[in-house]
Amino acid sequence: MRTIDWSGDAITMIDQTALPAELRILRIDTVDALIDAIRRLAVRGAPALGAAGALGVALAAVGGEGDGEGVRAAAAALRAARPTAVNLAWGVDRALARLPEGPDAVVAEALSVLDEDAATNRAIGRRGADLLTSMGLDQVTVLTHCNTGALACVEWGTALGIVRQLHGEGRLRGVVADETRPLLQGARLTAFELAEMGVDYRVIVDSAAASVLGSGGVDVAIVGADRITANGDVVNKIGTLAVALAAAHFGVPFLVAAPESTIDPATEHGSDVTVEDRSPEEVTSFAGVRTAPPGAGAVNPAFDVTPAGLVTAVVTERRVIEGRAAESAASTR
Repeated sequence: MRTIDWSGDAITMIDQTALPAELRILRIDTVDALIDAIRRLAVRGAPALGAAGALGVALAAVGGEGDGEGVRAAAAALRAARPTAVNLAWGVDRALARLPEGPDAVVAEALSVLDEDAATNRAIGRRGADLLTSMGLDQVTVLTHCNTGALACVEWGTALGIVRQLHGEGRLRGVVADETRPLLQGARLTAFELAEMGVDYRVIVDSAAASVLGSGGVDVAIVGADRITANGDVVNKIGTLAVALAAAHFGVPFLVAAPESTIDPATEHGSDVTVEDRSPEEVTSFAGVRTAPPGAGAVNPAFDVTPAGLVTAVVTERRVIEGRAAESAASTR
């Protein structure tokens, strides 16, 4: 099934906050409800947010948001729901561009975004697996961070899509999945998907990633991205930078898997990106139970920036960009 889809007059999606305990399907029939789902991470992952953005504009166009100005206001609110992830704005803008042609055209464009995402991620998986072959890596153990599978997309997955491709080719020894604090997208979502795949996997606390990379038991680290800037900096889930630094120190390849829509040529450096700060309660509490002393504050950035110089390669559906991602077209395979 698709993580997020269109039912004709509403959006249906898997509520990722309920996993792994429950596979709950949400029916979203207002833009406000969609914005709430985005903010509370019921839908998350860069490609899935792109789909949500496009479908949100479709929902506004067919759901009584008034004239074109009403749809544009709804689109602006959607774009602002999570400012760091460039795919959300990309999906919104793509569907909104069809508004002069009428609601049916907006819906058609949103459905195209869904279909293209499924094909895009399969292409990333194949290209990534081929890249590992060219690097001399046949049977591999992969370290992942956050969730980059089908749940983060419409289908299949980006970084975890490469894992899925390797598994299908019989080349995957296993996966080490960072738990990904504070909301445990790795322990809850990635582990759920790996179990469904029948993959041998282990979950580790985020602070163990450097030690595991240094132990020689991991052949490659593969992560996703929420934005890749013009100079090749990678904005991704908090904790990604620590994985990249450790991988560089220990000589482990560090790959980024993301669709072309995640590359943001309009933003020069990662330092130019507005990084979302989330509620301190996500850090000071766990599963609704307070774990820090009363009155304790917290810093809770949702993302960090990995400098381009730490990236071995970026894998998209169209190309492999080696080293400093956007600096030289000559590096494209």
